[in-house]
Amino acid sequence: MVAASNKSKRNNDLLKFAAWAVGIILLNVLAANFFFRLDLTEDKRYTIAPVTKQMLGQLPDEVVVDVYLEGDFPAGFKRLQQSVKETLDEFRIYAGGNLRYNFIDPNEISDETQRNEFIMNLAQKGINPTNLRATEEGKQVERLVFPGAIIKYKGKETAVNFLKGNLAASADERLNQSVEGVEFELATGVRKLAFSGNKIIGYITGQGELEMQQVTDLLGSLQEYYRVARGDLPQIPTLKGLDLIIIAKPTHQFTELDKYKIDQFIMNGGKAVFFVDALNANMDSVGAGGMFALPYNLNLEDLLFRYGVRLNPTMIMDLNSGFIPMVTGYAGDRPQTEMINWRFYPLLNNFSKHPITRNLDAVYTKFVGTIDTVRADGIRKTPLVYTSKYSRVLEPPVPVTLEEARMDVNPEQYGAGEQPVGYLLEGQFTSLFRNRRAPQGAAETVVKENGVNTKIAIFSDGDLVRNEINPRTGQAYELGFDRYNNVKFANKELAMNTIHYLLDSGGLINVRSKEIKLRPLDKVRVQEEKSFWQLLNLVAPIALLVLFGISRYYLRKRKYERF
Repeated sequence: MVAASNKSKRNNDLLKFAAWAVGIILLNVLAANFFFRLDLTEDKRYTIAPVTKQMLGQLPDEVVVDVYLEGDFPAGFKRLQQSVKETLDEFRIYAGGNLRYNFIDPNEISDETQRNEFIMNLAQKGINPTNLRATEEGKQVERLVFPGAIIKYKGKETAVNFLKGNLAASADERLNQSVEGVEFELATGVRKLAFSGNKIIGYITGQGELEMQQVTDLLGSLQEYYRVARGDLPQIPTLKGLDLIIIAKPTHQFTELDKYKIDQFIMNGGKAVFFVDALNANMDSVGAGGMFALPYNLNLEDLLFRYGVRLNPTMIMDLNSGFIPMVTGYAGDRPQTEMINWRFYPLLNNFSKHPITRNLDAVYTKFVGTIDTVRADGIRKTPLVYTSKYSRVLEPPVPVTLEEARMDVNPEQYGAGEQPVGYLLEGQFTSLFRNRRAPQGAAETVVKENGVNTKIAIFSDGDLVRNEINPRTGQAYELGFDRYNNVKFANKELAMNTIHYLLDSGGLINVRSKEIKLRPLDKVRVQEEKSFWQLLNLVAPIALLVLFGISRYYLRKRKYERF
């Protein structure tokens, strides 16, 4: 009886052990198929945004990413390189096999002619090299670094630049800003190629707005994401069918019917972005004798006031400003030209922490005015961009002369502080035509007095989205490019980010909010993130061995107890 009882217990132990072993194996198999990832870092640096995961999961075909940030770099660039690789590893997992990437070092091409042709080809596609200086074995060496990638999809391709951020920041801070933006840059590039936009943007004309050639770079960039149409406001009955309208530097008066069309478009959920000058001033009119900047009569004041802002008829001068070429003397009969600080062209390098403006580089403005907010129930007002604290506000009539650039600066005059020149307004707007009849000639005679939730943005500089024209070729320069100083500013990025946010505030633009803490680069980085199934694959064999050992121990113990 005792022997039979011991045998029964031994069989039960063996069955329990077998059940545990089978259970662990099954759990291991299930975990390998139903996988999730754990990010144990404090700032969630390896966590991909849900909107990015969703987009990658919907990829209909394969995306190929050729990354040219390859080679032996100093610690800062190695960190950026590692961040790109880690992000692409995550992308590949959530893309379900529809994404692969390659790291390519252009400097490894041995033939000099082929290497130079390859580098020129990258530059034409939008990836310009950075000249990196470093110390190796006590010697100063220079190396070309290509901080970018080409994303390819179904015969189409687009360039992505990783080296972003504000040039006024330190080198380490800018590299950290670049690391923070890696996911956004890659995800935006994939979206541009693989997902055609169905939202429609209307560029509004009819009141002396910027001509098409003057906004060709912005509209061309928008066409990569959205459908873009041009609409002559006085000639179209309504703005129905559009998702967003752009009004850029109007110079003529809006009629009540024009304002009604805009107002009802916004009441019905339409988005709008205004780039409006309150004063009439431009360099073409300054000339040798100068001019007086006087207020425009646009008849927009009551509309914008009802929505929560007031464009003041003022002009800002700022010590942090751009430069213009000016004749300062003659050598014989040849004029000598120098770049002179022009305080009527403020450089905006002071931003809010909103996704639209986070980690943005400086923005170039011309003859910008001030904006005040006024009471508008239910509207959230977010300032986006400011002048520097060394600004000065002038009331009209404002004398604008080239002699101003030659005059000595009186610091006491530049103490107006930071002035907001761009606002985001969000909420349910109230119609300007509340308790009023629709204007004569309106296609929609029933006034919608209270709007649905929507968003608009207002900037007090009409030239913010104006691209310069090459006087010799007639071709448009890239928006934000200063041809006199050969410097590119972030005007296009600001405009594009604003429109992306207005049209898709819950989408990829919010990935720009990602924040990664700057840590010492010389510390050994531990692998802080492991997928669940990887951890389980590591633990399962150990667990089986431990269970086997415990089982053997109890079997032997009972064997000895029997005697």
